[in-house]
Amino acid sequence: MTVSAPAPRADTPLTRLLARVARVEPHEAPAVVTAVILFFCVLGGYFAVRPLRETIATILGGDRVAHVWIVTSIGAVAIVPLYGWLVGRVRRAVLMPSIYGFVAVSLAAFGLLLRARPGDIAVSSVFYVWISVLNLMLVSVFWSFLLELFDSGQAKRLFGFIAAGGTAGALVGPVLTDLTVQHIGSSGVLFIGATLFACAIVAQRVLVRIWKQGRARHAAPPPDRGLGGNPFAGFSIVFRSPYLLMLALFVVLLSTANTLLYFEQLNIVRETFPDIAQRTQVFARIDYAVQTLTVLSQLFLTGRIAATFGVRALLVVVPFVMVAGFLALAAVGGFAILAGAMIIRRWGEYAFIRPGREMLFSRLDTEAKYKAKNLIDVPVYRGADLLVAQLQNALRAGGLTSAGVALLGAGAALAWAGVGWWLGSRAEATRANDERRVAGGQA
Repeated sequence: MTVSAPAPRADTPLTRLLARVARVEPHEAPAVVTAVILFFCVLGGYFAVRPLRETIATILGGDRVAHVWIVTSIGAVAIVPLYGWLVGRVRRAVLMPSIYGFVAVSLAAFGLLLRARPGDIAVSSVFYVWISVLNLMLVSVFWSFLLELFDSGQAKRLFGFIAAGGTAGALVGPVLTDLTVQHIGSSGVLFIGATLFACAIVAQRVLVRIWKQGRARHAAPPPDRGLGGNPFAGFSIVFRSPYLLMLALFVVLLSTANTLLYFEQLNIVRETFPDIAQRTQVFARIDYAVQTLTVLSQLFLTGRIAATFGVRALLVVVPFVMVAGFLALAAVGGFAILAGAMIIRRWGEYAFIRPGREMLFSRLDTEAKYKAKNLIDVPVYRGADLLVAQLQNALRAGGLTSAGVALLGAGAALAWAGVGWWLGSRAEATRANDERRVAGGQA
């Protein structure tokens, strides 16, 4: 089901602006604006608390974080059948807002716990695991619903712009943290995140209503019911599809590059910035540098690149750039080079890779969009995090230097680019075949 044209809408300054900036058609404006607000709240809430997660990681240390990632990976696997069961049995109009409500309550609870027990390793570790599992889950849930709301043509045209709403939230969140953390403390930041997720509940309910109205205009069957099926169906769907297996490999290689950089970041930041509050500010400032670049790219570049050069361009540019970034890190090293590589990697992932990945799911059926997508987005990603973290620790214990880690990253990034090229080519070929079939049917 897609957002389709109802009766003609009056031309307004907002619809003219949206048409000029992102080629949003007038009948799409309510859904697009609501999706932008929703994603703003979701990523704003997460990125407000993300600097606290990174600060906790520096306190735990690289060895303990690597062990915590084992628990994170177990949680990521465990959440798949739970989410599959919920999607199969709970109406989306209830499930989607309830997820955001659960997050809001959880953040407030962790805020109270960390305020009552500051520096508690057990509480800090549980929070780190919880937020690490949840952040991927939240983004996956959001895009799964949008894939049901928009068709593949709309996705290519609109997803970059909608992603910019999330990026704006991801920019505002760490700015709020940077401005307030010295006054309200790290635990107080969690209440900012909880407030933004409470706002996400309202936006999701509005988006569900728009979705239902679109179905009603076409006399479509009532969509607001569970999908049914096996809660473990995501595993079988992925293993039966070479396309989804390659998409999973793409995520594994993406995670590999990210994890290698992440553990170098922990070591260098801990050595460079001894003050804990200062580390939180550093991570916040990196976050809003990334988000500023990303929101500008998503507003003015992502959709145009996808429409002009295809999804393949979105998938391969960043891995090729990261090959150069890893080689520079191997040759020079230091905080400045690492920060630059982290900013470029995250900017590219949010501005190009993530919208491109979501476009790859647009032609799949509804069950795959929710169950297989969640499997790839959460446990595959976190499982790769775990394996690479353990491998990196073992290699460092065996004497591998930071330069050697960077060279491994360059090789992983090159393989990442190759898989992205294959996926992009496959998606473009499928799109061309579909267009030929439609043209032939009309003839």
